[in-house]
Formats: sequence, C-alpha cells, structure tokens
Amino acid sequence: MSTSVALIGGCALITAAIKAVGPIALGGRELPDWFSSVVVLLAPALLAALVVTQALADGDQLAVGPDTAGVAAGGAVVWKTGSFIGCVVVAAACTAALRAV
Repeated sequence: MSTSVALIGGCALITAAIKAVGPIALGGRELPDWFSSVVVLLAPALLAALVVTQALADGDQLAVGPDTAGVAAGGAVVWKTGSFIGCVVVAAACTAALRAV
C-alpha cells in the first residue's frame, strides 16, 4: 500500500471519529438555543474566509489580480440578481478575460 493511500485512509478515519464525538457526547439531547444560533453562523463565516483567502492570497503575500476582480464581479451579480449560476458564469468570464490580457 502506498503512503498516499494510507494517509488518505487515515484522514478519513480521523474525520469520521471527530464527527462521531458530537452525537456520542450529546446522547440524543437537544443543543441549547444560544449554541445553535452560533453554529448556524459558522458556515457562512467559514465560506467567506475561504473565498477571501483564495481571492487575495498569492503564496504567502496578499495580492490583487484577476481572481479578485472575478470574485468582485460575481459578488455584484449575486447582490443584484440573486443568481448563483450567473455569479459563477460572470466570475469565470471576468477572470478568464483578465488573465488573457
């Protein structure tokens, strides 16, 4: 078995174990309301952090380039129209056009 297969399998097992800890620890009880309201906000915050990191990072430095312009254009489309498909199309087209220049 290669090292990469063992690494991927180990990561999968550790991820499954981490995900199992919550239900085992709670034992079927409901989460408090204050905790649920915080957990609901974690996914959008994490997604925003990932988008910003990918749009503004160039290795270990901050950089503004075609990726940043594409994300901004896609964000404008979502803000104005609410269309996520339009967001992806405009962001990809804008990024590709700026990279081609």
